[in-house]
Amino acid sequence: MAAPSMPLQFASAEPAGAAEIAGAPVHLPRPSRLERPLPGDLGPRAARALDTLGLHTVGDLLEHLPRARGEARTIATLQRGETATLLVEVRTITSKPVRRRGMKPRVEATVADHTGSTRVSFFNQPWLVQRYPPATRLLLTVRTDPQGRISVTAHAPTDLHVAAEAQVAQYPASEGIDSTRILALVQEHRDAIADTLEPLPAAIRAQERLPDRPAALSALHFPGSEGDPEGGRRRLAFDELLLTQLALLRRRARRERAAKAPPLDAQRTLTERWLTTGLPFALTDDQANALADIDQDLARRHPMQRLLMGEVGSGKTVIALFALLRAVEQGWQGALMAPTETLAEQHFATIQALMPGEAVPAALLTGSTTAARRADVLGKLASGELSLVVGTHALIEPDVRFARLGVAVVDEQHRFGVRQRAALDAKGPADPGGGDRLTPHVLHMTATPIPRTLALVQYGDLEQTVLKQLPRGRQPIETYVASGERERTRAYERIREELRAGRQAFVVCPLVEESEALQAKAARAEFERLRDSEFKDFRVVLMHGQLRPREKQEAMAAFAAGGADVLVATSVIEVGIDVPNATVMLVEDAERYGISQLHQLRGRIGRGRHPSLCLLFGAKDSARLKALAAHRDGFELAQIDLRLRKEGELIGGVRQHGLQQFRIAQLPDDELLLDRARRRAEAILHADPELERPEHALLAHALDAAYGPAATAAVAA
Repeated sequence: MAAPSMPLQFASAEPAGAAEIAGAPVHLPRPSRLERPLPGDLGPRAARALDTLGLHTVGDLLEHLPRARGEARTIATLQRGETATLLVEVRTITSKPVRRRGMKPRVEATVADHTGSTRVSFFNQPWLVQRYPPATRLLLTVRTDPQGRISVTAHAPTDLHVAAEAQVAQYPASEGIDSTRILALVQEHRDAIADTLEPLPAAIRAQERLPDRPAALSALHFPGSEGDPEGGRRRLAFDELLLTQLALLRRRARRERAAKAPPLDAQRTLTERWLTTGLPFALTDDQANALADIDQDLARRHPMQRLLMGEVGSGKTVIALFALLRAVEQGWQGALMAPTETLAEQHFATIQALMPGEAVPAALLTGSTTAARRADVLGKLASGELSLVVGTHALIEPDVRFARLGVAVVDEQHRFGVRQRAALDAKGPADPGGGDRLTPHVLHMTATPIPRTLALVQYGDLEQTVLKQLPRGRQPIETYVASGERERTRAYERIREELRAGRQAFVVCPLVEESEALQAKAARAEFERLRDSEFKDFRVVLMHGQLRPREKQEAMAAFAAGGADVLVATSVIEVGIDVPNATVMLVEDAERYGISQLHQLRGRIGRGRHPSLCLLFGAKDSARLKALAAHRDGFELAQIDLRLRKEGELIGGVRQHGLQQFRIAQLPDDELLLDRARRRAEAILHADPELERPEHALLAHALDAAYGPAATAAVAA
């Protein structure tokens, strides 16, 4: 559910008194001009277009904000063979017959501005002679032909002044109604902007030095005459960001008040020994800080809801195992849920390798688990005999019951929907003291670095921990963009050099099978070709998502154990694959992947003691590929990715990337404005957690109108 701009399209009239609002349902002002339907005489095509744009009332129209501003040209600067916008006044207008049969008379008009006059033609609209009498001011979109004749392609009356060049708002439009006609409608209902309600208390507007909302709307719709358009944009952007932060922070506060967590504040015993003597490496400072954050969370009486963001290869699994063992050592159970079987299997193998010397019963549960093994695992989970379980969404199926689930870790959590994560919460045990079921502590993890601005708006209701440091001994990865047969020949030779030195390689393709519709490398065909040609002297295996689980396990096991030299795969290897001996990766058709995905893929190499090489085959002028070649810092790449891909859908939604959530705010450019909105939201909710004070009544209504009451309910994010 994308967040709309604040739809304050109800009335202004006399405000309700404080006594009427405090402690009672809010009585909003009476209907105003904003609730009037748009005129119905625009024609069927325009009516359909307005419906497509979601414009039904005057209020809808005034909240339909321009996407850009342009300058109205002057007659003196018009060039032949171009399209331009003119702001003119009608001097004369006449209708002339057209000789061609079936054609309506052509309307010719002499129009003028302060630089001169010219003749323009309107086709198939003879009624314009009566509609646009002399002295009518018009906004015209015109096209001039090579001979200098000027025809009008769009027109609307305007109250903008013709005496000088003016800025003109340009609106999102649809077939049947263009930006010029939308501007004309906005001008027709200009006075109704005054009815727009002001949701921000006067004290906040003054402290933040913001114009009132009606003034901000006027500045955007009429940039040439109504004040500062950028100031108006920033005011409306602040509204959007403030509502988002209020929604996220109120959801977190409601969840903390509503849910009780298993008590996990006992001293560390098992984990202390494990950290001191059981780990084969030293923790980084970032990892040590993450453990302290989690310890502090687990000591509280409300459920942990923490997001662990880690650079590729930064050691998130160690942090996850610590959280799980904190539950186990106090008699509770732990569960780790991953989105794919491959990732779940890799986590299980890593956890087993890192497990302390004391026996901790653990099991793997996925869709491929045999019926007999599944029944055994379910029985031991329900009885409490099994302390740890790693699995896929199979963990949240109705017949999976835990005796005492204390901590859940959700990896690559953005791949799970809200309902799936809530289903894991519901696996918590009954409260020994009576009352509702306890909610397990949850650690959310992502291997995709997230820039700070996006983290605040996408995961603003979660506590956040960042792992940037890499374990000691990690080797650098050199990345190059390659294209053409000459560079391909050299790339294969370079891979063979690594293979002869005893190392291993990945070849990544975007498709499983060849496709007539998509011109891209397919893993199956490339596997067969490379096995018989470039790498015929080496052991080549294939892995992709359409293989049977056993085939995937065999391919991955062979490669991980050194029984294969080259793994040809799709992006199924994006996360969770740890083969320290792999030192080179070739990615085919690399432009088909996003920056973050390429960074994840690249993170499958450089995990051992040898320098590594990543070869991205694609266009050398690609902004994404050049960014990958120039930067190794995943958080810096994520910032670049944000500029290219927009923020995605945030509150309560499923989609995470590729859709623009905000209509006005521009991230990451508005980062300072976001910080101000975050601090303001924290202060408002600290003083008034449910926005019940009189001065917050309209802000509360705006929040519910933008997101709906359910979006801020006390559910897991």
